[in-house]
Amino acid sequence: MRFIIQLIISTLAVLISAYLLPCVEIVDNSFLTALVVAAVLAFLNGIVKPIMIVLTIPITVVTLGFFLLVINALMILLAARLVDGFRVDGFWWALLFSLILSIVTSILESVKKRDENQTE
Repeated sequence: MRFIIQLIISTLAVLISAYLLPCVEIVDNSFLTALVVAAVLAFLNGIVKPIMIVLTIPITVVTLGFFLLVINALMILLAARLVDGFRVDGFWWALLFSLILSIVTSILESVKKRDENQTE
């Protein structure tokens, strides 16, 4: 159940973030497409991203961790290639999308936690 709730939160965050950025598009603002994007990003962040982090440890150390932002943007671009109906117009938009997506997800997570605390 926790995974489904997290996936719905991620889906809403993808929809909101894509709405805020003009060069990131989810065709027809489809909830289903956003759900697929969220699932693909979860898979990429769980499988591919850790491998990328291990392979780029020297660069990450030299850049004081800022290279992780590049890895996040690359995960967004890879998701855009894998999911029909999700379009990102370049690296910088992917980087901005990943930052906004993190912020929106954090806000939605805090709302969820606040609601959980009120119901207890």
